[in-house]
This record gives sequence, C-alpha cells and structure tokens, in this order.
Amino acid sequence: MVNLSGLDIGIVIAFFLVTLCIGIWVSKQAGKNSAEFFLSGRNMPWWLLGVSMVATTFAADTPGLVTELVRKDGVSGNWVWWAFLLTGMLTVFFYAKLWRKSGISTDLEFYELRYSGKPASFLRGFRAIYLGVVFNIITMAGVCLAGAKIANILLGLSQSDALLYSSIIVVIYSSLGGLKGVLITDFIQFIIAMVGSIWATIYIVNLPEIGGMQNLLAHENVVNKLDILPDFSNSDVMITLFIIPFAVQWWSTWYPGAEPGGGGYIAQRMLAAKDEKHATWATLFFNFAHYALRPWPWIVVGLASLVVFPSLESINATFPNLNADMQGHDVAYAAMMTYLPAGLIGIVLTSLIAAFMSTISTQLNWGSSYVVNDFYARFVNKEASEKQKVLIGRISTVVLMVCAALFSFYIKSAKDVFDLLLQIGAGTGLLFIMRWFWNRINPYSEIAAMVISFIIAVVFFINGKLDTPWFEMKGYWQLILGVLITTIGWVIVTLLTTKTDAETIHKFEDLVFGQEDKFKNFKFKILGFLLGIIGTYSFLFATGYFIYGDINRGIALSATSITCVSILVRNWKKIV
Repeated sequence: MVNLSGLDIGIVIAFFLVTLCIGIWVSKQAGKNSAEFFLSGRNMPWWLLGVSMVATTFAADTPGLVTELVRKDGVSGNWVWWAFLLTGMLTVFFYAKLWRKSGISTDLEFYELRYSGKPASFLRGFRAIYLGVVFNIITMAGVCLAGAKIANILLGLSQSDALLYSSIIVVIYSSLGGLKGVLITDFIQFIIAMVGSIWATIYIVNLPEIGGMQNLLAHENVVNKLDILPDFSNSDVMITLFIIPFAVQWWSTWYPGAEPGGGGYIAQRMLAAKDEKHATWATLFFNFAHYALRPWPWIVVGLASLVVFPSLESINATFPNLNADMQGHDVAYAAMMTYLPAGLIGIVLTSLIAAFMSTISTQLNWGSSYVVNDFYARFVNKEASEKQKVLIGRISTVVLMVCAALFSFYIKSAKDVFDLLLQIGAGTGLLFIMRWFWNRINPYSEIAAMVISFIIAVVFFINGKLDTPWFEMKGYWQLILGVLITTIGWVIVTLLTTKTDAETIHKFEDLVFGQEDKFKNFKFKILGFLLGIIGTYSFLFATGYFIYGDINRGIALSATSITCVSILVRNWKKIV
C-alpha cells in the first residue's frame, strides 16, 4: 500500500469529476432514443472511434497480463496476443466497410439480415444473451479482478470494497451518457493512460535498484527474456508462442476486440462511424496503436519487475496482506507502481482507474445494447418506446456490473480469463470470416459452432480445476482439439442443412456489396492486409530494438514500416 499525498488524491478526484460532468453533459442527448444511447447518432469521426477502441482494449488487466507473459515466457510470450494483429487487419481491409454499409444497430442484427426464418431469430436472441450477458460477464470479471488487485496493492482496499466503489462510479456515468459519453471519456482516459504508463516506465527504469536501461538489459534475470522472437530450438515454446497463434489461433478463435471479421464493441464503433471511410480508418488506427504504439512501456516494467521481484515468493513476501486467491505474476505491474513518487503515483493510479473504467463502460454499453435491441425489443416488447429502451439499457447496465463483480471472486488471474475466452471461441472464427462470402452457411452452422466450442471449453476448464484431473493435456493441444472438433462439427452441419433462401441472400448482398462483385479487388485487399501486418510489426520491432540499443535494426525496420505505409497510401482507393 502506498501513502497518497494531497496532490495524488486531488488528481484522482479531478478525474472522477471530469468523467461525471461528461456523463451529465451528454445524458440528455443520449437519452433521446436507443440510436443515440448505443450508436451516438451514427455520426462519429474515425479518430474518436479509433482512440476509443484502443482505450477499451487498455483494460486494468492488460498491463498485468503483459507483465505475467514477460515474467514467465519473456518478451516473446506476447505472441499469444500479437498474432491477433492478423485478425484485426482482416477486419480493416475486408469487413469494416461492409459492417458500416449494413446500417444495422448491433452486429447481432446481422443474423436476420443474412439468414431468414425462425432459426435466424432464435440465433439473434440466443447470441444476445450468450455474448451480451454470459461472455460479457466473464470478460468484465477479469477486468474487475485486475482492478481489485491493483486497489489492494496500491490502496490497501479489499476486493469487495474496491469493486463496490468502482462499480458505482462506472455505472453512473455509463448509464447517463451512453456511447457518446463513453467515447469522450475514452479519449481523455487514453491520454492519461499513455502519459502515466510511459512516465512511470521511465522513472522505474532509473530506480537505484535497476540503475538505468543498460543495467536492466544486462541483468542476469532479464538477459534471457529479451528475445522478440521465440526460441526456435525449443519445440514446446515454438508451438505455444508462435506456431499455434499464427497457424491456428488468429483465424479460428473468437476473442473480444479481435473477432475474425469484426464484431462486438469493435463492430459497435464501426456502426457508429459517419460513413464507411471513417469506419475503415478507425479500425486501422486501432490496430496500429494497439499492437505497435502501446505495448513497450508494459514490457519494460515487466522486465524491471524481474530485478525487484525475481520470484512470486518475493512479491508475496513484500505484500503479505494480499489475499492468496489474488496472488500471481500479474500483480507484479501494480507492485512496481508502489515505487513511484507523489504526483506521479497519482497520475498512474488515475491512468489505471481510467483503463478500468474505459473497458468496463464499453462492455456495459455494448452488452446492454444486445439486451435491449436484440432481446427485449425484438422478443419481449416489440412495441417498446425509445424511452423504454433507454430505461432497460440503463437497468441492464447495473445488472451486468453486479454480476461481473461477483463472478470476479471465482477467477485467479488475467491469463486464466484470456485462456478461457480463447477456448470458448475456438473453432468459431473461420465461420465468422466465411459467412459474408459463402452462401451455404446458415443459422444452424452458427448454433452448432457455439454449442460445440462452449461444451469443449467447459470440459477443459473444469478438468483444469480438479485436484485429480480426468486427463492431462497441454494447453495448445486443448486449443487445437477445440478448433478441430468445432470446425468439423459446424462444417458438417452446414452441408447437411438447408442454406438460406435466395431472396434473403440477394437482399443481403445488394445491401453490403451493392452492384459490385463481392470478390472485386480481392488481390488489392490482400495486398493491404499484408502491408498492414508487415508495417505494424516492423514498427513494433523497431521500437523494441531502439530500446535495446540496436540502432541499425531499428532504422532498418523503421524504413520497412515507412515503405509499407507509402505503398498503402498510393493504392488506398483500390484497396478499400
């Protein structure tokens, strides 16, 4: 626990007041109708939407997750999520434009646009509860747990107290301001979060215990953790950190913020854009900032934590009041923040609170949009007025928050949540990619994919929690098996069931593709996809090598990134 100065407390209070004022300021407009509450009137610019996407994925658990990966597997451990860049770029160049042209209010309306009949209606309603409630609560629970761990270490608050106070604050401004309130506060929160994380990293690296960047990189606990690429001679590491993410994970799994073909709160922001161009630019900026701009401050702090807290036991000894269920490598990030001075700790604490609030507020608004538009207004009360929809949205916001806070007591770390969500979505990704272009896919395909992947994930999750497991299986084999069984399952169901009627498919394709061939300019889209990937990874690696002091590699990779951008700009009209 740190002793906060008057300046630190003032910074935190000022942030809360600004956030609350924004919620009150936009509440009147947000309360007009459900389109304003959930989509901000479909008139948002790309830069605000892009920053909001980045801010949302900067959750309270993200620094902890990155720190845990670095401490266990080194810098290369981040490939388990870096590989999702491929998923993101696929959305940018193939799907962002299509989502905006669809004109729907939530991505679940897609089902009754692309499919027809009672199966399509059932699928929409089921997914509203499955994603908007169950999946959403699991995601938010991970963020709540991370926030509680940070509050315990920095403020000495119990998990119950931390979640009680934070939930009240988030629910108030989320329910008042709708998506527009979330977008504006996301912009402020992102700036605070980036300033806080970078400034804190610089200060920590120069602590006497570490002695600067050169000493950090040469330290015996760190030197073997610096490789950006996995050790190709170690088959287990190679399979887990590189082959599985690139050969299987990115296209086959559904994960919040990295949905194949777009979806969730990313789709919500694309649907809120002014037009297709703004939707595409917003998603491109998000992927570049998420993967290339933001990770290194967290990585460096993760490396520094290996010097100050070389083992899990050393963290537990320093923080003896930390509940046993909350102990883990992911708390090392918060532990390092206790070394910050007055003023800076206030900014960093505010940035972590901002990260928590940004993610939770987005998840609440997105989840309640499903409950309102795709369940309540579609199946419960089709004659619901706009005021009623907004009211139900606000009530569901409160209920979702309470459920997420309670479920956070049943999980242990950010990595646990990451693995669980990955396994639940295993095998469904290819379906989401192909359903826009393969007309044979129908509602039964999606139902089969959901049910099979969920059952497999639950079996693996329960097995992993048993004192005497039913079977022993490495994590990557669980993922591969889940992908294989689920994919085979939904493909068989697709081939054995009747495809959607021709009239529905024709209307759908007219809406999203227009009179153009849906495969038009595919070679240029593939070019954009590859350039986006190479350019972003080059920038990410260049930053790392500059930090390591390897100037030549840094310059070469920077030049590669600039070249990709120039080719992309030159061919932009053909690509998108």
